Amino acid sequence: MIVEDEQIADDAPEAERATAPAANVEEQRFEAGLRPTALNDFVGQEELKNSLSIFLSAAKKRERSLEHVLLYGNPGLGKTTLAHIIGKEMGANVKVTSGPALERVGDLAAILSNLEAGDVLFIDEIHRMNHAIEEVLYPAMEDFALDLVVGKGPSARTLRLDLAPFTIIGATTRLSLLSAPLRDRFGVTYHLNFYEDADIAKILIRSASILGIPVDDDAAMRIATRARRTPRIANRLLKRVRDYAEIVHDGSVNTAIADAALDMLAIDPLGLDHVDRRLLRTIIEKFSGGPVGITTLAAATQEETATIEEIYEPFLLQLGFLERTPRGRVVTKRAYDHLHL
Repeated sequence: MIVEDEQIADDAPEAERATAPAANVEEQRFEAGLRPTALNDFVGQEELKNSLSIFLSAAKKRERSLEHVLLYGNPGLGKTTLAHIIGKEMGANVKVTSGPALERVGDLAAILSNLEAGDVLFIDEIHRMNHAIEEVLYPAMEDFALDLVVGKGPSARTLRLDLAPFTIIGATTRLSLLSAPLRDRFGVTYHLNFYEDADIAKILIRSASILGIPVDDDAAMRIATRARRTPRIANRLLKRVRDYAEIVHDGSVNTAIADAALDMLAIDPLGLDHVDRRLLRTIIEKFSGGPVGITTLAAATQEETATIEEIYEPFLLQLGFLERTPRGRVVTKRAYDHLHL
């Protein structure tokens, strides 16, 4: 039986939610040890993999650097993993940075000038780069050249430095925030979709094998159905279930242990946690099921509008529990039935 929502602090930080799609630094290190290193070992995203396989094979056949690649989709779906796989498949070194880390033009210039022929530069959260950085990136992506302004005022002049051919892989959760000129400079763009439960179960079995966790197939599927179709969440839940199994059982994971551990975390059979249920109940109880504007909903739940739109809503929309209408958010009959209201 899932514990009542009131037994869990509603003001728990997003990073502490077992179903949060974002990862902290410690979790990123944990994920690195579970990442597949070859495209054939990457589970799910079949259409993307088929297209990418041809793209990689063509570049290797021509013995040329891969065209620039843009990956977009919700957090935790494998954008970073795919970037490293692309580098591995091309036999290239992968340098990693992020949009927020590139604060000055000199930061980007230093990175680009140190790339060797064929290297891959992975820029996470590329939508958060500032405009000045983008302006420097355009000629680098198009012509493999770096245009730098030397001096100030009337004596200022432009200096062009040639760069070795390289590949930029950009990752973003907000494709709409990328400027059109930047998007146009990527040779291919791939969208990572949410995974099917069967693929999530395969990922869990692979992760359990790497971590040395005895887990049966049925238990893996139980965890998968509550993982919100996201590999990162699935692996996090696997860790929590492992901890529970080691304390109350012999360390092995069967369906009973998986269910008990996930019930203790207040994650229901569809993957909703206490925050999701609180959001739905707020709309139902305070606004008669909606419609309610996002600003009003944010005030009622004491959450930021961006957090609701980017973190909570996508999964609820995907389940068909919530609808966006011109007048605001509306809870559906399916949600009422699930919550037994």
